[in-house]
Amino acid sequence: MSTAISPTAYNYKVVRQFAIMTVVWGILGMGLGVFIASQLVWPELNFGLPWTSFGRLRPLHTNLVIFAFGGCALFATSYYVVQRTCQTRLISDSLAAFTFWGWQAVIVGAIITLPLGYTTTKEYAELEWPIAILLAIVWVTYGLVFFGTITKRKTKHIYVGNWFYGAFIVVTAMLHIVNHMSLPVSLFKSYSAYSGATDAMIQWWYGHNAVGFFLTTGFLGMMYYFVPKQAERPIYSYRLSIVHFWALITLYIWAGPHHLHYTALPDWAQSLGMAMSIILLAPSWGGMINGMMTLSGAWHKLRTDPILRFLVVSLAFYGMSTFEGPMMAIKTVNSLSHYTDWTIGHVHAGALGWVAMISIGAIYHMIPKLFGRAQMHSTGLINAHFWLATIGTVLYIASMWVNGITQGLMWRAINDDGTLTYSFVEALQASHPGFIVRALGGAFFASGMLLMAYNVYRTVRAWDPVEAEAAAKIAVVGAH
Repeated sequence: MSTAISPTAYNYKVVRQFAIMTVVWGILGMGLGVFIASQLVWPELNFGLPWTSFGRLRPLHTNLVIFAFGGCALFATSYYVVQRTCQTRLISDSLAAFTFWGWQAVIVGAIITLPLGYTTTKEYAELEWPIAILLAIVWVTYGLVFFGTITKRKTKHIYVGNWFYGAFIVVTAMLHIVNHMSLPVSLFKSYSAYSGATDAMIQWWYGHNAVGFFLTTGFLGMMYYFVPKQAERPIYSYRLSIVHFWALITLYIWAGPHHLHYTALPDWAQSLGMAMSIILLAPSWGGMINGMMTLSGAWHKLRTDPILRFLVVSLAFYGMSTFEGPMMAIKTVNSLSHYTDWTIGHVHAGALGWVAMISIGAIYHMIPKLFGRAQMHSTGLINAHFWLATIGTVLYIASMWVNGITQGLMWRAINDDGTLTYSFVEALQASHPGFIVRALGGAFFASGMLLMAYNVYRTVRAWDPVEAEAAAKIAVVGAH
């Protein structure tokens, strides 16, 4: 492998902006999550007000953690990775700046409208039509910046991480636009263009693929860059990464109907969703194994490198979540788990264990490079953050597993005469200890984000603009 140094000035400004906002929105989104988890323990925390009720704040929590925290992490890392792997600057600084400010405007729109009760009522797609249109415009612009940068690359090869980012951008645009087709009747109210079971099917085609492409494929792009970089090892199998990519995007899009078992959706559609979900285990674990095996010969680094620990433990949670998901898609398992807290636990195994942990690891990797520092201000704080995040995640998902199975069994228990053994309120009372542990786990995780914010602040405060500029200008071009 021959190397040559070429002066390429990357646009790190927009990456810095998105990286900092990832931390800011992470604290707000997770803090709100702890608050609404506490409302289930102490209902008085609703304060008797409509805009602070669980029903209004819960969709704001999901939007803040998925689209604000997760979205900013994806923007930051994709802009960083595409420039470094293509050895060229983003195709347009002004369009990149528009994606940053436009995305923040969408999030502020959510913060204003959702507590006021302006909602489409669709899971992960609650934002009403004016904000949804702005989101679509920002997203299409994002696609133009990303793919435009790839077209002017200096390298012959398109690195696999960019394939994952590219698929996530294209499919998310398609999902958002199709699912948000609606008829506006006022400035903040619209009705879906679809009706009945069709509307439900399109919503969960969107909803599950928001998980599949926004929260999985995009973050796998992150994994394929930052795990080898932090481990200082090449990816275990490049061939496996390509097979993983095509298998994942071919299968994932079909899995949505497993959200609609035992509903009015035709039985064949439910069964198709179940079958595709089970098959999906293979490419999911292919990616997890590829990331884990990249550490061959480098496992000792986990003792001293908490950033690598974040990245590797995120892969462990990804493997667990992508085993649990297909199992829960099986109709007989789903008959026990559906509508229970088990589903909440599964979502957060992926959201906290996979999405948040790999985002945190990637941000810790990038911040020193973006701000001209040799390393983060404090490795000890990263280590403390890692343990808070890990313990918090385990407490969260374990409490929800226990709650979920308890609820499922109590709801289906019947007396000899066919009447229900337990009332819904009795199941709720049995869930209360789990709600306490869940709130505690969330508080652990959110407090880790506060440590991260302080660590990032101290690192950024010591910013050396000259060093940062030099880091943005020197690229090592490898001829493989």
